[in-house]
Amino acid sequence: MSPAKDDAELLEIDGREVRVSSPGKVVFPEPGLTKLDLVRYYLAVADGAVRGVAGRPMVLKRFVKGIDQEAFFQKRAPEKRPDWIETATLHYASGNSAEEVVVNDAAALAWVVNLGCLDLNPHPVRAPDLDHPDELRIDLDPMPGVDWAQIVDVAMLARDVLEDVGLVGWPKTSGSRGMHILVRIEPRWDYRQVRLAAETFAREVERRAPGLATARWWKEERGESVFVDFNQNAKDRTVASAYSVRPLPDARVSTPLDWDEVPRSRPERFTVPTVLARFAERGDPHAGIDDAAGSLDALLALAEELGPAEKPPRAGDGSGRRQSTMPLIEIARAKTKPEALEGLERWKSRHPDVVAKLEPADVLVDGMRGSSSLWYRIRVNLQHVPEGERPQQEPLEVDYDPWARYRNADGTIG
Repeated sequence: MSPAKDDAELLEIDGREVRVSSPGKVVFPEPGLTKLDLVRYYLAVADGAVRGVAGRPMVLKRFVKGIDQEAFFQKRAPEKRPDWIETATLHYASGNSAEEVVVNDAAALAWVVNLGCLDLNPHPVRAPDLDHPDELRIDLDPMPGVDWAQIVDVAMLARDVLEDVGLVGWPKTSGSRGMHILVRIEPRWDYRQVRLAAETFAREVERRAPGLATARWWKEERGESVFVDFNQNAKDRTVASAYSVRPLPDARVSTPLDWDEVPRSRPERFTVPTVLARFAERGDPHAGIDDAAGSLDALLALAEELGPAEKPPRAGDGSGRRQSTMPLIEIARAKTKPEALEGLERWKSRHPDVVAKLEPADVLVDGMRGSSSLWYRIRVNLQHVPEGERPQQEPLEVDYDPWARYRNADGTIG
């Protein structure tokens, strides 16, 4: 390591030079972690982190303004990049394409972290075959009011379902509130088939544990349950990979586990300092994941047996839009989550009697993907409020239009 101009550090990594700009910039004030600390962390766990992303095109989720500001999503690889950074070109259903970064070694890992990527977000395909995923991703996403013990129960049940269909699951904490289970599969099925297999898996988990788990896609219908998020297997979706550092104040890490660790795990135990010590002591629990590719035949056969999933009714206005079965009102659409939550608090202050009747899962906070960043929508499900006491839809507390700059004079987007 040697000093460079502009207060940068030059790292020599396996014969390649990586420049770390602003190395002393504090990224996580609570534990006092700097940008250089994060690069060193990823280098220390590179064996596991690269295993989770190797060969996979990656969306760059860049936190250039700090962890308390929204990240922006960069699909296309920066034009100015070392000649040893590999890329792959993905084609989307919209007709667009993007040449995305592919991280295959520790030097490339350090390079993307220097760009402000705290967590790593690879697609479930490898560069040699971009149309056939080799990974099925199970995201156990708890609704508000769900405790960790319920997530663990659903995870252990998910393991049983996987075993019953001949697949091997590799659990990890999401680094936030939930848990991920990664399943390596043979790259023989396209995205549509993989998503169908994931949805079928979710339906089977819900069938075995109604109330604990749900496969309901519409958030207002889930109640206080763990959502088995099958849509993470759609073509345009990515999830934080193994050893990703998440933008939470304690520098929490999405950490691979053995199954016998799952019942006694807690997500807050896995942070950059503790995972460094853990990895140095025991290595990567997912070291054998690439040797465990399985078949989707049993899940696809079960999909035939179950038949199509129930679809929600459509609005009667000819628009074709979904008609929710729940009494929903919208509170805010905001550029940032704090703005949206401030709007919710203003609405609550005007309706204290209604708030007293709401359950935790009745307040729906959605992170919505915009053109390059998230925006936030808040709705309230009035299902637990007597019909005669339900407030009407009011003007939004915050009315942000994420597509404003793309709108034509007539209001259309183009």
